[in-house]
Order: sequence, then C-alpha cells, then structure tokens
Amino acid sequence: MAEILIVDDEPNIINSITHILQDEGHDVFSAENGEEAVALIKKHNPDVVILDVWLPDMDGIDLLGRMKKTWPDTAAIMISGHGSIDIAVRSTRMGAFDFLEKPPSLDRLVTSVNNALEQVRLRRENQQLKKKAFIDDDMIGESDQISEIKGIIKKAAKTSARVLITGESGTGKELVAKAIFQLSNRADKPFVKVNCAAIPDELIESELFGHEKGSFTGAINRRIGKFELANGGTIFLDEVCDMSLSAQAKVLRVLQEQQFERVGGNDTITVDVRVIAATNIDICKAIEEGRFREDLYYRLNVVPVHVPRLSERGDDIVILVNYFLDMFTREHGTGAKVITDSGMDLLMRYKWPGNVRELRNIIERITIMVPEDEITDDDLQRYLRPDDPMRQYVPGRQATLRDARDNFERDYIISALKKNNGNVSLTARELDIERTNLHRKIRQYGIDAD
Repeated sequence: MAEILIVDDEPNIINSITHILQDEGHDVFSAENGEEAVALIKKHNPDVVILDVWLPDMDGIDLLGRMKKTWPDTAAIMISGHGSIDIAVRSTRMGAFDFLEKPPSLDRLVTSVNNALEQVRLRRENQQLKKKAFIDDDMIGESDQISEIKGIIKKAAKTSARVLITGESGTGKELVAKAIFQLSNRADKPFVKVNCAAIPDELIESELFGHEKGSFTGAINRRIGKFELANGGTIFLDEVCDMSLSAQAKVLRVLQEQQFERVGGNDTITVDVRVIAATNIDICKAIEEGRFREDLYYRLNVVPVHVPRLSERGDDIVILVNYFLDMFTREHGTGAKVITDSGMDLLMRYKWPGNVRELRNIIERITIMVPEDEITDDDLQRYLRPDDPMRQYVPGRQATLRDARDNFERDYIISALKKNNGNVSLTARELDIERTNLHRKIRQYGIDAD
C-alpha cells in the first residue's frame, strides 16, 4: 500500500481517481489547491502526487518545481485538460514521472502509478544502501590487489565511463559495482541490478527495455524496463555473458545512441544511464564461440576491473576473518569469539574455491554452531567442505588416505593442464590416460580446464 495525494480543483476527477486507486489498495487523500497540497505533503510525505497543471491559486508546474527541491523522493504525475507538448516536455524536464491528459485513462493511470512507485522504491533502497555501513558494501582488505582495485574505483567513479568487472563467483564483483556507484555523481539516482543469468531468454528484452500492453501473451499492461527505471542513474548487468544475442544487440544500441523501443512499441525512448557489467566466465572465449558480441565487449570494457580469487590475496584472509567474526557475533548475539592460532593457520592454508562468499558463510556458521568462546582447527575442519574433493590437503591436518590421494591427483592434473595450456588431448596423452577419462576427472575435481 502506498500513500497518494491527488491535487485537482475538479471534484469529479478527484472522486474517479480516488476510487480506482483505493481499489488497488492505496491510501488516497486529496487537495483542491496548491496551499492545501503543500500542507498535506508536509504532513504525509506521500509516495506519489497526481498534480493538475492548472490550480486556482498557483501554477502546477511551479508547485512541481517546489516539490522536486523540497521532497525529491516523491514521484509526481502531471495531469491536464489543456495539455500541450510544451507543457509535457517542461514538466518532464523538471522531474515529473509522467504526463497524462484529462480525463486520464484509468488503465493508463494505474500503470503510471505502479511504475512511479517502483521508481520510488528503487530510489529509497539506493539511499539506504548509501547510508548504511554494511560489510557487504565495503571493500575489505589491504593487499596490493585490493589497493589497486580501490584506486581504479576512485578514478572511474568520477566519470560516466562504462566498467567491466571480471572474476570468479564469490570474489565481490557486485561490491565493486556498488562502490563505483556510491562514489559517483549519480549516487542519488537509481542503482538497478539485473541478473542476466536468472532471466529466461524470451523475457530478457522485456525485463531490460519494457513492453507495451498486448505485445505478447501475458502482457496485460505496459511495463517499464530496467533501463528506463535506471534513467539518470546506473544499471548493473550481472553475468552479462548469459544475455541472449538479440538482447545484446539492443544493449549495444543503447550504449551507442542512448535510445531503444519497448517490446511491441514504436516510440523511441531516450535515457541517460551508466552501465556497469560483470561476468565470471572467460569473455574472450565466449566471443570466440559466438556467444558474445565482440563489438559489445569493446563498448563495455572501457574501464576493466579484475577481482582476484581470495587465494591470490592471502594477506587479506586474517582481516576478513576477524571482520566477519566480529560482525556475526554481534548480529547473532553469541558473545565475543576468537580463533586459535592453529585455526587461523588452517584458514590461511585453505584454497577457498568459493572465495570471499565461502569464507563469509563459514565464519557465520561456526559463529552459530560452535558454543565455545575459542574456535579451534578441529572445529573448522568440520565445515571446510569435508566431503568435497576440491578441499586441499593441509600438511599436519588429519585426513584420510583417499583425501590425500584425490588432492594429489587433482593438483597433478592441474599442473599438466597448465603445462599444455589447457589442451585436454595433449594432457591426456602426456598422462597416458584416455581423454574421456581425463574429462571425467576434470568434472569430478571441479577443475577449470582454462
């Protein structure tokens, strides 16, 4: 439910709009002039104001300007029975979300209000994101790699240049994107995240660019896409290599011209959006295989940022462990806990295939599951992927003979693959095993042959 203010001097208009929005579950109140509207906005701080251009005591456009300065988070939908293109353009430039002619189509009004509320929600989430000092929004670490990334973030954030973030899953690519956004001059505008891997191919274009009513089965209303919602702000295309080639072509056009059409629509929409993209796969290989457009890659890769594996920034492990341990003991109210020297040594030696995300999960788990104030290496061994052959053998730690054999075999295969530049056939020949057998072991041990 949202709070919506209607400002109009025609009782019939107020009544019809009030009834339809109340049917949608919203809390609706009204004013018949500008002064009364200002008093109600101060009192209720509504989510959306539906504002007539012509009011008895003041110009609705002037009231819009005052709203945008004093209550910038409130969305304004302008309505007018004497509308013109000039008035519509002027109100839109001043920050109005939409412009409707009186009497407004009720379906169009409901769609406009719903889209405005979505924009309000995103803006408020972004403000909370900026204000709250969560660990998730900080680049924790003092290693050379993290220091270099922080330097790139500071330089890139001051511009509107597109950024391509690469790195394995769990390394913190989204944190880099959020840090760039928070330090940019667009920090007070929307930050819209799109997980391209989670959206079916047949829906990705509608998700990104929106659609018109009736454009396909199930399109019962017009939908505003993510690019339009991010107008003036930043869009984060996570797992961008999983986007369909058709959607890639449209994204390329947006990057080149800042324009697109909704699915099933003819109107050209112009936006000002900064694009940050991320992927955890080898994007050059995806280009070679025809899964990703080379021209789009060069458009996105203006400022490249590579986030290293946690095992490559060992100096940060102790810092991260202590940070997460402090955070989770406070969050779960377990009281202060410490990890013994042997336990910390075990964490330092572990290879962390799941990167920072795995480390965070492990620390939260032991914070909850280990009742003692002191966490030992024996406690940790129970949770460091005990049944996973990707777990690395640590000298001095109790392990079965099979553990040791599997880890030796995995390391030996990795060494041979590196020697042969990832060529499985050459590696199989050198190891004197069948290529199919080698493929099976690569899958078994979770090895990235690249």
